[in-house]
Amino acid sequence: MKTTKGKILVTGGLGYIGSHTAVELLSQGFEVVLLDDLSNSKAFVKDRISAITQKSPDFVQVDLKDKEALYDALSQYAGKIEGVIHFAAHKAVGESVENPLKYYKNNLLSLIHVLEWMKEFSVGSLIFSSSCTVYGQGDTMPLTEDSPLKPCESPYGNTKKMCEEILVDFAKINSQKCTLLRYFNPIGAHPSGLLGELPLGVPNNLVPYVSQTAAGIREVLKIFGNDYPTPDGTAIRDYIDVVDLAFAHVLCLKKLLEKSSVEDSSRVEIYNLGTGSGSSVLEVVQTFEKAAQTKVNYIFAPRREGDIVCAYADNQKAKIELGWQPKTSLLESLQNVWRWQQSLGED
Repeated sequence: MKTTKGKILVTGGLGYIGSHTAVELLSQGFEVVLLDDLSNSKAFVKDRISAITQKSPDFVQVDLKDKEALYDALSQYAGKIEGVIHFAAHKAVGESVENPLKYYKNNLLSLIHVLEWMKEFSVGSLIFSSSCTVYGQGDTMPLTEDSPLKPCESPYGNTKKMCEEILVDFAKINSQKCTLLRYFNPIGAHPSGLLGELPLGVPNNLVPYVSQTAAGIREVLKIFGNDYPTPDGTAIRDYIDVVDLAFAHVLCLKKLLEKSSVEDSSRVEIYNLGTGSGSSVLEVVQTFEKAAQTKVNYIFAPRREGDIVCAYADNQKAKIELGWQPKTSLLESLQNVWRWQQSLGED
């Protein structure tokens, strides 16, 4: 079994999930190369990663759509990168509806260029940041890795599904091993208060909007739909803590690097990453109020077109095959969010 830990390239490494994953990798003894174009992240995040881990990851600023720039930026690492975790992508559902070509160009081309680079320099393992959006509105809950993939509700979701298809086709004829991690709804922040979700502009996700409303940055939170066929009428999602999510990447990477050959198992593995249970939007807001010990100004608004009623994961495969276990409660996760939000107010 392999025991040495080589350099790991983390694309989108200064983003929300990428930065938390970098912390877990460094804490586990991996050397990390962070790649980011800073289009939806901040350079100071690298310093925060170093402050938490007392280790300094390498950083390369490059736009993955520019293949020549990518190759130039990574030339110093030729033969030194052992695996890639690919987070880099545009991710705002609403924006993808308004500007679909931006999403198809960025999300697909970025992955293709990374795969071409991996093939040329014989990098053998890749973990891809996918999404439960590939399932659409499932017929039954919980969603397993074998649940049928429904038409996606947005160009963003469609890019995730198309990227998965690209990876399956790529793996059929190449030696690279790929793992697709289908996230449910990442929330939370690092317990230190030094890292968290940092949306630029108006947040697209529920929890940052809740925390900004509690902090007085947003006037009111709109809960879209209170007439769903759920116990309290609001939509249900599976909210997974970002630190738990990050640790799953480390376990997955170790499994990939320990494979002696692609014959050990399938070249493409798929795992759902969620808590295994759902929480309604109203439950999240009420739990946040308890976590922050403050009231959140919210109103109900009509349903948004394309929003699904309910989605939560069957996470047994990840538990059994990766030895992964989500540990952070919704309350603890939201307490960390409030700590992070307050730290931003102090900057």
